[in-house]
Amino acid sequence: MSIRDIMTRDVQVVGPDETIRKAAQLMDQLNVGVLPVCDGKKLVGMITDRDITVRATSAGMAPDQCKVSEVMTTDPRYCYEDDPVNEVSRLMGSQQIRRVPVVDSNKRLVGIVSLGDLATDAKDERAAETALENISTPSEPDRT
Repeated sequence: MSIRDIMTRDVQVVGPDETIRKAAQLMDQLNVGVLPVCDGKKLVGMITDRDITVRATSAGMAPDQCKVSEVMTTDPRYCYEDDPVNEVSRLMGSQQIRRVPVVDSNKRLVGIVSLGDLATDAKDERAAETALENISTPSEPDRT
């Protein structure tokens, strides 16, 4: 089974030049904690509610002036739509991430796969269990 079989399509995105207020409002509207950042259809990053809180709010950045590009993750882990589910599950576990953007061969965003997608749609029940176990393992704090 490949990721295209279980991924969520028609994902809402935010542009790198949008404000973090706009990103936060979109997250609130969609009831999500992460948005892919795209320049057109090309994936250029990911922004989470935690990025907004830790990288912007705690640093005193103004939400109407701080751009998404200033606080987003610029080198996000991603997978291809034809990658096997068990391979992406291992990626999620080893990198301790709950959502992975899905791109085509030109790195254009075509969807997103979440831990929930693995749990509800993947035929291999062990894939979600393994990913969750590894994601939930406490990681070392980032002291930089």
